[in-house]
Amino acid sequence: MLNFIYYPVSFILWVWHKAFSFLFGEAGLGGGIAWTLSVMFLVFTLRLILYKPFVAQVRSMRKMQEFQPEIAKLRKKYANDRQKQAEEMQKLQKEHGVNPVAGCLPVLVQVPVFIGLFQVLRTFSPLNADGSVRTENYFFDKAGVDSFNAASLFGAKLGNWVLQGEEALNAAGTSIASMLIVMIPLMIAAGIFTHITARHSVARQTAAQGENPQTAIMNKLMLYVFPIGVVVGAPFLPLAVLLYWVSNNLWTLGQQYVVYRRIDAEESEKAEQKTATQQSLAPRPGQKPVRPETAVPMEKKKTPGAKPVAPRKPAVGAKPVRPGGSTAKAGGSSNGAAKPSGSTAKPAGGANGGAGSSGDTARSGGSARPPARRPRKRR
Repeated sequence: MLNFIYYPVSFILWVWHKAFSFLFGEAGLGGGIAWTLSVMFLVFTLRLILYKPFVAQVRSMRKMQEFQPEIAKLRKKYANDRQKQAEEMQKLQKEHGVNPVAGCLPVLVQVPVFIGLFQVLRTFSPLNADGSVRTENYFFDKAGVDSFNAASLFGAKLGNWVLQGEEALNAAGTSIASMLIVMIPLMIAAGIFTHITARHSVARQTAAQGENPQTAIMNKLMLYVFPIGVVVGAPFLPLAVLLYWVSNNLWTLGQQYVVYRRIDAEESEKAEQKTATQQSLAPRPGQKPVRPETAVPMEKKKTPGAKPVAPRKPAVGAKPVRPGGSTAKAGGSSNGAAKPSGSTAKPAGGANGGAGSSGDTARSGGSARPPARRPRKRR
């Protein structure tokens, strides 16, 4: 049913075994070392594929920490409405470009890989369930199956586990004592590395996250329950699975160191750039800050050799604009003294309307203009 997982896992294991068996051989201690390194580099290959999702997970966690106060406000505001709280949380995560599913992707992918490795190692046994001789194991042929069953690491078989019993282990070519000599160091190393990896993850959390009851419970599980579970479950697991667990935690420790250091350097650089920008925009000591609305626009510089721009001439028939045009109604003189309107008015009673001309004279600031001549009617 899960062959789409088993075959890729067995193929990667097959490739690495071909490479290391060429270097160390397939007989004796060399064969055990070749199979041990094949299992370890299977883990490294899969974790290298998941490197970018892990970086995305770390960045997503950092963004979640940045708007954690907003999340706390939403939880407090919609404490009695879980559905509305979930909707608002999704909107907030979408605004900040955070995808919680992407943060869980590396962990979710490792689960089927672990299941696939366990299944491939379990089916390396020389006999099938019906008692017939096993001739293949997914991507491995009968020669590969025989090579795995014949290989041993310091007398312990990689495909066997302690609780199989003395009789079954003797039939496989090993013993409980030989298995314990290899299993106990691997078991202790797996538990310690699991605890250290969890401690590094917990140390990156903020104080607000640590105060959350659910986060506190999860931290205790990661720090103590999971490492103890690995130690207690070691006798039930094949040695190759313990090798997988130790290799996985070693890779996680190194990857956390590299990724966290890189992201911390990026954030410190951004903070320095932001501080430098603020300092460059800040006014100098004793200098008044210049507001945008009061800033004086800079004059355009004249290009060398450019022709001078002559002022525009008034249009034909347009009245010339005088400097004192605003005082036209008050008299129109440059010194502000208004002339009497009657000094230049013609006597009334004329055929051409002297009253109108006197009014025009008064409005024009005392200067007399001849009235417009009317065209004569032809008889």
